[in-house]
Amino acid sequence: MNELPDASQPEGPYDSLSQTPRPKLSNTELSRFIDFIEKFEGETEHTLSISHGYREMRMMLHLMRNHLAGRLTTPTSLADASGLSYGTAKRGIESMIQRGLILSRPRTRSGKTVSLHPSPALVEEWEAYAGRVRALLSTYDSQVLRDDTYPSGRVISPPAVLSTRLEMKGGLRVLSHADPTFMAMHNLKQQLESIFGLPIKNKARSIDELREEILDNARLAHSRYDIVACDLPWFGELASGGMLMPLTSLLARDGYDLSDFHSVAIQSAQYADQQYGIPVQTTPELLCYRSDILERAQLSPPTTTEELIKVARRLHDPGKGQYGIAWNAARGTPLGHTFTFLMAKFGQPIINMRRTRDGYDFQNVSGEECRPMFLSDAAFRACEYMLDILKYSPPNILDMAWYERAKSYASGESCMAYCYTLLAPLIELDKTSPAWGNTGYLPHPAGNHGRPITPVGGYALAIPSNLSEERVEAAWRALKSLTSASLSKLYIMNGSLATPRFSVSRDPEVSSLSPVIDVVDRMARENILQVWPRPPVPGITDIIGIAGNEVFEVLDGRRSIKKALSLAQDRADRVMRDRGFY
Repeated sequence: MNELPDASQPEGPYDSLSQTPRPKLSNTELSRFIDFIEKFEGETEHTLSISHGYREMRMMLHLMRNHLAGRLTTPTSLADASGLSYGTAKRGIESMIQRGLILSRPRTRSGKTVSLHPSPALVEEWEAYAGRVRALLSTYDSQVLRDDTYPSGRVISPPAVLSTRLEMKGGLRVLSHADPTFMAMHNLKQQLESIFGLPIKNKARSIDELREEILDNARLAHSRYDIVACDLPWFGELASGGMLMPLTSLLARDGYDLSDFHSVAIQSAQYADQQYGIPVQTTPELLCYRSDILERAQLSPPTTTEELIKVARRLHDPGKGQYGIAWNAARGTPLGHTFTFLMAKFGQPIINMRRTRDGYDFQNVSGEECRPMFLSDAAFRACEYMLDILKYSPPNILDMAWYERAKSYASGESCMAYCYTLLAPLIELDKTSPAWGNTGYLPHPAGNHGRPITPVGGYALAIPSNLSEERVEAAWRALKSLTSASLSKLYIMNGSLATPRFSVSRDPEVSSLSPVIDVVDRMARENILQVWPRPPVPGITDIIGIAGNEVFEVLDGRRSIKKALSLAQDRADRVMRDRGFY
């Protein structure tokens, strides 16, 4: 196969680096090279809006490279990149601004200093240019710009800067969760600041601290934050308490299409027929298992709770530092989540919601439907199951929460784990992990009278209802951008593996990163993801906390199952009665 010669090498019979004889081009090869250069020049002139007198290619390259890296471009730096005199370069920049290729955006209120950015039109031109040149090169048997890693599919464009910078005194103030998606957002701070044209102040908190901070902020006359990240089950409590701004009218005004989002995530961020949040991540909890270890032991992946116990028992070998399964058993919220999900796999939600064809109705809950179900058979079986798997768990299991269980699995300590996909980067992006390339994913194994379920969690961005009126419009623009497909993809390309958007999961660059992305996308499309195990209704956070504290007494051997569930029922009943549900 004839390859294109390297045009960067000097003419002559030797390679300047290796000093080895370089084969002379045949007349046919030289003719093909001339044809390629002619067509390459034609594609450049046809696709890019270039005026050649001002060395605009150099300026475009500098501008696009800085945009993709999140670096600031100023008129001076762009003029320097052109290699022209400042006056000539300035005229070239003004020409590109007038032709709609460059956005000039004030960096200060006075407008005396500006930053320069490629316009959406220029970004589109370069995407089209890259595609045409790649196609051209392929006809010449060149591998340059060709990448066969990705199947054909719609590749989401990189984010463009806002046409006008956000005007917010003191910058954009965000309260978020300390997880890989928001850490990716934090690591992209410089690029996001370039997109918005203002500083971003991000504060990250653990799940319980985040909720307390949102509640404290709601008591203020004016919100300290423009945007807050809310765990999906909190929306019932926060919306019913008037702590979040309804977004329905803004969505309607802007014609904002929500159909690209996972439906369960959108529904979770609603309350009383109003939309209060836009999802920024969807993260189901799955059963992770070491496919290589199960295969060596000639075991099948477990699909029922009985099978899981048997597999955990077979694989448990403390003498070798190998344990059957890792899970959330730490007191409080972590164990409360485990308990609610286990109740669900035994066929009963933690409150008495009305059954539907696909599960339970979590959007229209009232009266006796809010009654906690700690005295149900499913609650008792959930506790028995936890006591069973406790025997085959790591020694620090009673201190284990979300990160610790994922780390135990990723390190090779545990052979199975219940794990949210938002922590899948510990497994899927670390090639030193023994679980890398050796992990299978399943829904929660079913218990008696239950069926396999995939409980879903995640976060949505919302605007506090006490945000000063003059900041609302800018906060809304920022929220739309932060939850856009282009930024969702950017988070994934920078360390997250959780997205609430179908289009992002289907992006070939994204789906190639990890099999877990396709697993979640398929589950979302087949409506396997379920919100009802942890429903977004008022009071649910308190009930989960009660479960996590009372059931912990069972795990550490200080209380019987019957006594713990009875105490939990009494406490949870008081919570729901105080809220006036019954």
